[in-house]
Amino acid sequence: MSTDKQLPSTALVLGLFFVSGVAALIYQVLWLRELGLLFGNTAEAAAVTIAVFFAGIAAGGWYWGRQAHRYSRPLRQFGWLELSVAATALLFFFLSDLYRLIYPGLYQWMGDSLVLSNLLKVSLATLVLFPPAFLMGGTFPLVAQHLIRQPNQLARQGSLLYALNTLGGMTGAFLAAFVLPMALGFRNAYFLAIALDVLVGLGALLLAMRMPAIKAAVHRVRNSQTHSPRALPLKGQWLWTLAFVSGMLTLAVEVLWTRMFAQVLQNSVYTYATVLILFLLALALGSAVANRLASTRLAPVPTTVVVLVLSGLTTLASPWVFHSLTGGLGYVQVDGEFRDYILSVFLQAGLVILPAGILLGTLLPWLLRSLQEWLGNPGQAVGQLIAANTLGAILGALAGGFILLNVFGLWLSLQLIGLGYLGLAAITLVLHSHPWRRLGVAVVILISALSFLPDWGQMQSIRLFPGEKLIASREGAHAHAAVVERDGDRLIRVNNYYRLGGTGAMESERNQGRIPLMLHPNPKDVFFLGLGTGITAGAAVDFPVERIRVCELLPEVIDLARNHFNEPAQGLFNDSRVSIRAEDGRNCLMAEPRSYDVIISDLFTPWKAGTGNLYTVEHYRNVRQRLNEGGLFAQWLPLYQLSEQEFRLIARSMAAVFEEVVLWRGDMYPAGPIVALIGHDQPRPLDADAIIAHGRALANDEALPEEGVLATFLRFYAGNLTAGSVLYSEGALNRDDWPLLEYEAPRRQSAGDRDLFVSMELARFYEQLLEAVPPEEDPYLSGLDRQAHDFARAGLSYYRYAVLNYEGHPNAAQVFLDDFLARTPFEFAPDPQQDDRAPSGWESEDYP
Repeated sequence: MSTDKQLPSTALVLGLFFVSGVAALIYQVLWLRELGLLFGNTAEAAAVTIAVFFAGIAAGGWYWGRQAHRYSRPLRQFGWLELSVAATALLFFFLSDLYRLIYPGLYQWMGDSLVLSNLLKVSLATLVLFPPAFLMGGTFPLVAQHLIRQPNQLARQGSLLYALNTLGGMTGAFLAAFVLPMALGFRNAYFLAIALDVLVGLGALLLAMRMPAIKAAVHRVRNSQTHSPRALPLKGQWLWTLAFVSGMLTLAVEVLWTRMFAQVLQNSVYTYATVLILFLLALALGSAVANRLASTRLAPVPTTVVVLVLSGLTTLASPWVFHSLTGGLGYVQVDGEFRDYILSVFLQAGLVILPAGILLGTLLPWLLRSLQEWLGNPGQAVGQLIAANTLGAILGALAGGFILLNVFGLWLSLQLIGLGYLGLAAITLVLHSHPWRRLGVAVVILISALSFLPDWGQMQSIRLFPGEKLIASREGAHAHAAVVERDGDRLIRVNNYYRLGGTGAMESERNQGRIPLMLHPNPKDVFFLGLGTGITAGAAVDFPVERIRVCELLPEVIDLARNHFNEPAQGLFNDSRVSIRAEDGRNCLMAEPRSYDVIISDLFTPWKAGTGNLYTVEHYRNVRQRLNEGGLFAQWLPLYQLSEQEFRLIARSMAAVFEEVVLWRGDMYPAGPIVALIGHDQPRPLDADAIIAHGRALANDEALPEEGVLATFLRFYAGNLTAGSVLYSEGALNRDDWPLLEYEAPRRQSAGDRDLFVSMELARFYEQLLEAVPPEEDPYLSGLDRQAHDFARAGLSYYRYAVLNYEGHPNAAQVFLDDFLARTPFEFAPDPQQDDRAPSGWESEDYP
């Protein structure tokens, strides 16, 4: 073959290999998300997905690497593998649908057995992910077998291929996070990845047809005596150990860095993707560095030691650089558009990740420099090296998420990993005869000792604001959670900036449980999707319910709530009627065979990765299927985290499932309001008798006047969204396949609070809703008399008063307060000074 023909053909093969990497990361990102929907968005579910995927890659690399030299046209086999990946990827849709069909029955059979449940999830993940991953694992060895014709080209060509494939993966991760979900939807994005694999496969087959068969490279294992002591390669057994251990340390670092940045970022799909993209970029740049090193005459042993030492030092430095850039866990937020925020995240995260990540990414492809001295078969060399590294990566990801964080915490874990790299450097020197061995070992030991000089204990893991005191904290696989006391009130924060409520907003939190329960005439079985402090679920303790089921994603939160909020939660954690499970709430509902009278969904940050799944049409359908006849569902919404457009999106999506949706206020806070969308399986009028009976029971006063109970309760009624659908009906729905909320909310949130659905904007919407469906014409209020209708109108006047008073217009506010008092029995009117205040410890401009 002439050189003129070979160069274009090589460029085409490299291009195909790059696109193969693009498709592989699109698959991985989409698999993680889809299996999160099936298994629940838990750390265990993500770990299962990653472990099975990596296991497939490792097995494929090992198997196809050993087979590669047997193919006279390895490029043709690469093409067939790519087509096979596309074919096996299609099985995902069938198996995921099958799982949804059979899982509820299997869940009932398994009961609460976590072992059987996790075994089922591992089995399904293996059926779905292992076949395509196994085939993907063979692509690198086969391309290497095709391109690398001389043994001494292994390090240079292999590192180039690794860099190119990793760059493709980085591109795929970017597309899967920033472009494809909103442009195509997840299902179509998945089909795009399949189409890319088909194009790569067909392209490889066409190229292979134009090329003659090749002979495998013949290589004699070189005798160590042919090398000078300074130029000896790494010993074979130690080389495989380094590949394995470095893979373990590298993936553990990625897990820990991801948790580290979760303390200061908005934790949307975009910010998680940013960390992944930067990590892949670092690995690709590291491969480029290894490629340059392979072109020099640098000796393998000392160069490996230097790379390991620098890897350890930069890993040790990364927490300090992170602390310096964020001002000690300061929330990353910029004034400007979403792109400005993302660029800021890329810059700050890049300064932490890239220096260490490039060095971490240099080691594996650099090992090819020594491997080419021991293995003459390029496909086998690359395949087995990747297999060893990937097996280590599986253990590293699991250890980082489930052992290091739980046992040592974030900062000490990073210190241990940094010392791990230094330890590898020292062992490398000890195992190899080198003139500078003793001096090198002494230097590495000295560097390791110096790493203990900085006071790692002074690095705060919880950012405390002025006047705050840390009560307790938990660092676990799922999150970093803490109980903080402020102005006499306690609250729970997750990853520093995400509040799960507290005693400062206790009445508001209890209303989240009371309002839905008072609307049901006889609630016996109640389900709470989310626990938080437990105050909301604790409101159900006062009702004559028989069973209270709570599913909370974060076990760390359950632990803190049980130990520090049992009293404000009214003894929830000691009540025999209550069962609490650490599980994804959506998954709990999908699997539960039991149906409920009332299902209450807690407040969830709309832009946080994974929570958008709790606002989709598919989730609401699942909820409706779990309601008993006459049951109701309450979807609580934090309007201080939503725009009006996002509120309307959720309302449309819920109204697409429930026959009737009405809107209730949870409080009268102008700046931090919450509301509930109450969904019924069929239209039914408000049951005033049930409200009066529940109200008297809660007050322990059977003589309490009816008008007092209704006046107190109906001021929270905001209107009938179903009857007033003209206000929100036009537009798209939020679906699993097209999760508009999860991808649009972060773009709005990064720009600050310019369009939050609070204060005057919310008051105007309440007014429009009441004008569209006046209480006298509202079918939901048809069973009430005129006085009760006035109570509903009084609620709007009260909220107008609260808003105007908050915004500094006391004279205008007084007009609405007078109207409220005129419509409400005076002795049952709330104290304006208490009812409209901002909840202590909840709203603060120090918080994002």
